[in-house]
Amino acid sequence: MNRKSASLFVFALALAGSAFYGGFYYGKSQVPSIYSIEGIGNKALNQPDDVDFSLFWDAWKVIQDKYVDRANLDKKKMVYGAIDGMVKSLKDPYTTFFEPVEAKQFKDDVSGSFGGIGAEIGIRKEILTVISPLEDSPAQKAGLRAGDRILKINDTVTSDMGISEAVGLIRGPKGSAVKLTISRPGDEAVKEISIVRDDIKIPTVKWQLKNDKVAYIQLFNFGETAPSEFRKAVLDVLRSPADRIVLDIRNNPGGYLEVSQDIAGWFMDAESVVAIEDFGDGSQTKKYLTNGNGVLKNMPMVVLMNEGSASASEILAGSLRDNKKIKLIGAKSFGKGSVQQLENMREGTSLKVTIAKWLTPSGKSIMHEGLEADVKVEFTKEDIENLRDPQLDKALEIILK
Repeated sequence: MNRKSASLFVFALALAGSAFYGGFYYGKSQVPSIYSIEGIGNKALNQPDDVDFSLFWDAWKVIQDKYVDRANLDKKKMVYGAIDGMVKSLKDPYTTFFEPVEAKQFKDDVSGSFGGIGAEIGIRKEILTVISPLEDSPAQKAGLRAGDRILKINDTVTSDMGISEAVGLIRGPKGSAVKLTISRPGDEAVKEISIVRDDIKIPTVKWQLKNDKVAYIQLFNFGETAPSEFRKAVLDVLRSPADRIVLDIRNNPGGYLEVSQDIAGWFMDAESVVAIEDFGDGSQTKKYLTNGNGVLKNMPMVVLMNEGSASASEILAGSLRDNKKIKLIGAKSFGKGSVQQLENMREGTSLKVTIAKWLTPSGKSIMHEGLEADVKVEFTKEDIENLRDPQLDKALEIILK
């Protein structure tokens, strides 16, 4: 699959953020004493000049010489474990090392050849968290909500669990069930939710006319079909009596940056900055600009978002606020503002590594921080029980003034 310099493209299972590709490689280093270690090849390959790796090899040799079950050591597994430990030390849930079986599973996932529960997961404050259940998915129908913290998957505790391991436990054959033990912010009770896995069909855009003049547009993802489907919706809106817009990106876990650029172009002048890609120290950046016709730019507009709005959703919301002072209504967004690339490595392994952060046009980092809503509206238990949507109500109230 070609690399899209983008945030996550959502595929239909409980995937966390994971559809980026590119380059990174693992370099080994050593000191001359490692030549006394048995069973190790390529000892001088890609050796860095500024790293003393002797402690690693000292530990390796102690295990090789003294571990009680040393006759059965799996040296390949030990190397994989060392790389995995190095990656985990970065404290970045989106940088992941895949062993051969996991690497194949990941490639199957991004090609779309799988089923699942239809939710995107991520790591927030070192806790496995639901970014968003997808529209009309088994996860949504079972009651899973954005912000739910996953404490157990079946009987396996998720503390210290990586995203790829969690995905491996959640996915399974269509028709089978997975049990998630969750805690929900604002609710002290721990809940168990059983979800039956299925093939997931993800809607992209829906719209309807509200109050005779408001185009209420729901955008569920920033996938490859979103530009054409959004264009169809825009043409319908232009033929309708609508003269103002509520754009709803709640529970939209993201997609390709290029799609965010395309959709932003309907609302802004050409050559407006949509996002800035920062490759680490601020000295190397790249700006992404709109190239659309701005046909909707003169319509009054507000944006609905919540903790399930992530990645490309946050990019679009941030660019609309920075460029046009458009109000963001609802709750703080997730804070998934980074770019990953995938490097295929030796022995069928691969490494997905974060290479850049997304900044809004004003230079605000989205990563970890998210976007604060200009008008904060929370759901109460009564709202949920009575199927009320106070966030949409507030958006309509504001746009109709």
